Amino acid sequence: MNRTNDIGVVGLGVMGANLARNLAGHGFRVSGFARHLDAAHALAAAYPAAKLEIAASLAELVRGLERPRRVLLMVNAGQPVDDVLDGLDPLLEQGDVVVDGGNSLYLDTERRLARAKTRPWSFVGMGVSGGAEGALNGPAIMPGGDPASYERLRPLLEKIAARSTTGACVTWCGHGSAGHFVKMVHNGIEYGDMQLIAEVVLLMRQGLQLSGGQAAAAFAAWNTSELESYLIEITRDILRTPDPDKGAGSLLLDAILDQAGQKGTGAWTVNAAIELGVAIPTIAAAVDARSLSAARPLRLAVSERLGGAAGTLAGVSVEDLGEALYAAKIASYAQGFALLARASAERGYATDLAEVARIWTAGCIIRARFLERVRAAFRDEPTQESLVLAPDFSADLARREPAWRRVVAAATLAGLPVPGLAASLSWFDTLRTARGSAAMIQAQRDYFGSHTYERVERPGVAVHSDWAGLRGRV
Repeated sequence: MNRTNDIGVVGLGVMGANLARNLAGHGFRVSGFARHLDAAHALAAAYPAAKLEIAASLAELVRGLERPRRVLLMVNAGQPVDDVLDGLDPLLEQGDVVVDGGNSLYLDTERRLARAKTRPWSFVGMGVSGGAEGALNGPAIMPGGDPASYERLRPLLEKIAARSTTGACVTWCGHGSAGHFVKMVHNGIEYGDMQLIAEVVLLMRQGLQLSGGQAAAAFAAWNTSELESYLIEITRDILRTPDPDKGAGSLLLDAILDQAGQKGTGAWTVNAAIELGVAIPTIAAAVDARSLSAARPLRLAVSERLGGAAGTLAGVSVEDLGEALYAAKIASYAQGFALLARASAERGYATDLAEVARIWTAGCIIRARFLERVRAAFRDEPTQESLVLAPDFSADLARREPAWRRVVAAATLAGLPVPGLAASLSWFDTLRTARGSAAMIQAQRDYFGSHTYERVERPGVAVHSDWAGLRGRV
């Protein structure tokens, strides 16, 4: 290497390459290493202004770094991360920091942190959101782990992160695997947001028979309101994009196979919620909807046998759809932040929920005006048990509830699937019902399995009844 570099980037795919260029664009000296050296050299040649140095090996990369060293891994999650750590392990020294900036499962991050405790170098799990464009121009960045390691990274991360009115969209997300846990929940909320928006588009186009242009106009108007967000913005653009193979009057959207992909972070979020005992039905419905969409041959067979939805929405307006979307969005975010709060308490993360909302206001996929209000709610009441208890959000839900019900009821009557909107409304109804169906479940459990129950007047005291014997006394 011809110079001493500030940071080394291992993995120069789209995200790694763009983060390397972002770092270089902010004045940092960057070296890179990738398995395919020809492609790495081609990247450096394509962007000479970045002055990227390409190392021929991990050893050469490490030798060329300023001490204590900073190494950013942007390789695929799973075994590739462990393989790179194996290669770096004998090369690193006291005070060096290795950062995994990929979409790693937080449990893998915990395992790698345990390994690093026996080494002179430290390990940081860090979520990065914003896609390829964000990586280049400013992502939202979610590092966790040892606070001292974060301070070593902070000067670089604050320079390359997206910026909002409240500053750089990066913060220390908590101890241990908090960075990757926060990023996982971000992606879970993203699943929910996307599903809710997609359902509203379905209701517009099939239920209300709106053209792509009319639907786009509604999303354009919403993007100047409380619903303003990146996902609303791109939905507007999608609804305006013609099919290049068919020309004017067509929509590229209509040419896309109705079968959604997923990379696993949504399912990870649902699994974590189950383990921690937090209900996140909106996100779970979004994951289920993608899984059902993948079963396209089955859906086609069932549609042919039983008939597809052909009804139209009755008694519902475009304005109602906007109100329902916003109410369900509150429910989805309340679920996601409840999961973050529970994980922080159970796993000792010490995550600042207001700060998480703040760094999501720019750069990331779920960036939205809405998050400023989420930040304010947790800033005013850091131990808020649920967003729905925050006065502003309570009022929002009360005001939008009638439209929300109309939309879900009309969609159900029309046979149009709205799993996200319906799950959100059912969650809301369950949450505000002081006495619901759980007493019957406890009675059933005690009847067949002697699992006991608690009486209303003696909470905390386990009781078992001889149900058959009691029935015989009547």
